[in-house]
Amino acid sequence: MPKTKDHGPSVKDHEVYEAIRKEGGSKEKAARIANAAARDGRKTVGKRGGEAGDYTEQSKQDLLVRARKIGISGRSKMNKQQLVDALRHH
Repeated sequence: MPKTKDHGPSVKDHEVYEAIRKEGGSKEKAARIANAAARDGRKTVGKRGGEAGDYTEQSKQDLLVRARKIGISGRSKMNKQQLVDALRHH
C-alpha cells in the first residue's frame, strides 16, 4: 500500500484526500470530502449527492449563474467547456 502524506491536522482521511487530488480536485474540495468520509464513513459519503444534472446538458447561461454563485473568477470570458471544467474542479 502506498504511503500517504500528512496534510496536517485539518485533513482526517489522508487516503481519500490524495485520491481526490490525483483526480484534479482542489485542496478545499479534497479536504471537505475526506473529512466527511472520516466522520460519516466512506460508503455514506459516496451515496450522498445532489440532484443537479450533468453540466454538459446545461446551457452556458445556467453555468455562468452557477459559476457566479460559487465565485469562479474569469467566468465571463470562458466558453461552455471551460465553464464545465472550472465547475467540476472547483
